[in-house]
Amino acid sequence: MPSPIIRTFSAHYREKYGHGVGKIPVDMGQPCPNRVHGGCIFCRPASFTPSYLNNTEDLAKQVSAGKDNLLRGRFKKYFAYFQQETCTAVAVEQLLPALELLLADADCIGLILSTRPDYVSEQLLKRLAELVKWTGKECLFELGLQTIHERSLQWLNRHHSFADFQDAVWRIKSVGCFEVGAHLIFGIPEETEADMLDSLRTVCELGVNALKLHHLQVIRDTPLQKLYRQGDVALFSLDAYIDFLLKALPVIPAEVTMHRLWATAHPGLLVAPRWNILTSHLSETLRQKMAAAGLHQGQAVKG
Repeated sequence: MPSPIIRTFSAHYREKYGHGVGKIPVDMGQPCPNRVHGGCIFCRPASFTPSYLNNTEDLAKQVSAGKDNLLRGRFKKYFAYFQQETCTAVAVEQLLPALELLLADADCIGLILSTRPDYVSEQLLKRLAELVKWTGKECLFELGLQTIHERSLQWLNRHHSFADFQDAVWRIKSVGCFEVGAHLIFGIPEETEADMLDSLRTVCELGVNALKLHHLQVIRDTPLQKLYRQGDVALFSLDAYIDFLLKALPVIPAEVTMHRLWATAHPGLLVAPRWNILTSHLSETLRQKMAAAGLHQGQAVKG
């Protein structure tokens, strides 16, 4: 079978399981520990929280609401997706029973734990590995890195280093039953195209299984909005970002699953950039441009 132009999340798991697989966001209600330091300058969880997700409800009710929304059409199974905040900041004694409950659902094929690289404890890895092996289900750690460049991490107010990310990837992969994904943001001020591609290549060389790519967005009532209003932040135009992806995707190994290629946000909270295009049209535009240029994911990877 020929390699796809882009190995998307939906295509990868349809090929693997023979049917559509989606994600159901769930939330333990634990605030991200970085909020003690003011939080990341771009982050406001309300901008990406589904309308049906209520973190005051128990996880069973959250999943039920998610299944009502998700499993009505092309999706038959799902990942329980801890996208909100930093779920691994929850005490292991509280987190593990919740994860076990989720994995007990026959419709749930696994977990996606979106977290910070400095909040992956050895205790969690050991006990979660036992649970994953016992259930035979999948588990992906989606690590928020954003960039490998220390000056940019400081500008974003991340309060972790690239070395923290490297250490987390090594420890997670050494367990043997987990996959690792990375979240990257493109368009950070003072980062050149070469800087952004350097982040991408470096992360891929660490052997990540999945990537989630975002263009920098300005969300209402964040520190980034203040900087944007002061004229200190330039953002990607739609055409410029697509042109960047045409250079980025070929350097990503063909086996890496692309969970996302651009950021989305609730329209009422998005300040900029406002591209005014449906994501389905954006996807088709990107595919057409890659096909016309004879490009595909992994094309520029050596060896």
